[in-house]
Amino acid sequence: MTVEFDATQSIATRAALVRAMAEEIPSPCISVCRMDLQRTYCEGCLRSIDEIRVWRGSNDLEKKAIWALIAERAATLGQALSPVVP
Repeated sequence: MTVEFDATQSIATRAALVRAMAEEIPSPCISVCRMDLQRTYCEGCLRSIDEIRVWRGSNDLEKKAIWALIAERAATLGQALSPVVP
């Protein structure tokens, strides 16, 4: 199952779609690659530096786990209903 994402979908919406996927887990990257002021997470995809670093070598289960962390961060940061604006 392949799902197309666009820039109007929030990161939380994208994370919810990924939970239903069995394979070919897409990258959360939206090409807004800058770290927050605390250098904790990317402002575009909400991944940590370590999560970005290991993404390419991760299997689908590991990628889904990273997406689950992204969903938690988006909810904590109040991005659950807001669109991603590059």
